[in-house]
Amino acid sequence: MTYAFDPELAPWAPRLAPIDYGDLATARPRLREVMRRQAMYQPRNPVETVDTEVPGPDGAPPVPVRLYRPSGHDEDLPALLYPHWGGFVTGDLDTSHSSATRVADEVGAVVISVDYRLAPEHPYPAALHDCYAVLEWAAHKAADLRIDPDRLGVGGLSAGGGLATATALLARDRGGPRPCFLFLLFPELDDRLETVSARAFTDTPMLDRPNLLLSWRHYLGEGIERGGDDVPALASPARARDLSGLPPTFVGVCEFDPLRDEGLDFAQRLIQAGVKTELAHYPGTFHASIGIEAAVSQRMLDDQMDVLRRGLVFS
Repeated sequence: MTYAFDPELAPWAPRLAPIDYGDLATARPRLREVMRRQAMYQPRNPVETVDTEVPGPDGAPPVPVRLYRPSGHDEDLPALLYPHWGGFVTGDLDTSHSSATRVADEVGAVVISVDYRLAPEHPYPAALHDCYAVLEWAAHKAADLRIDPDRLGVGGLSAGGGLATATALLARDRGGPRPCFLFLLFPELDDRLETVSARAFTDTPMLDRPNLLLSWRHYLGEGIERGGDDVPALASPARARDLSGLPPTFVGVCEFDPLRDEGLDFAQRLIQAGVKTELAHYPGTFHASIGIEAAVSQRMLDDQMDVLRRGLVFS
């Protein structure tokens, strides 16, 4: 299929084939290599990083986390729980290192990066429960972490956005720590893959329909059929019937991304549920093109920093 990519992005498209989730022994090191090749964000001010572990949920192993704190702040800061991207099956703390550093520096918030358990070795709900355990830990340890528990948000890109959404839903349903803000950029929310974009964009850069099918099959595991009636809403948040009570939310989508329409649909349903929602659609872009040097990609980055400042710092 021919796509009307942004002129600055078009030359990149042929070089950005999706990572094959059918071969995870190759996919995982390939993502690490892709991230290593990208230019590391250089903070204008020092950002302190600390690796630690959070007690795992229900007797599970401890959850590794990396804390990013802009230096020179003695006061309690806002914070962002930030699960990484990678289709639920790839990625680690280094995946989002540059992005988390940027958020800490430019937003002025503590970023809590979560190295959740990956599928298919650990299918749903392992990753979600890891993220929720870290949310509870951050809220309970707020004084020690020097963060403001009333300005604790959650957010993520792609699969990280799906986990962030499910974490906010779980917090609402359990009466747990209520995030003040939800940030979603090209989030992976719907296992059914029945939208126009999910069906039409089968061969797009960075992410295509075959890999989405694999991503969901790995994440849901052998006991749950992708697209079936028994898929839990906490696994596939687009299935949640009631979105009321979620925090103010930003949703950003890319025009030529299989995930585009599920993000648009989710934003519309949030608005209908009375959730304060901001929506951005980036013409000419494809999945994860935020990481490419182009004017539209810079606009996505600028929007991310702006909405996080408004959602966390000035909430």
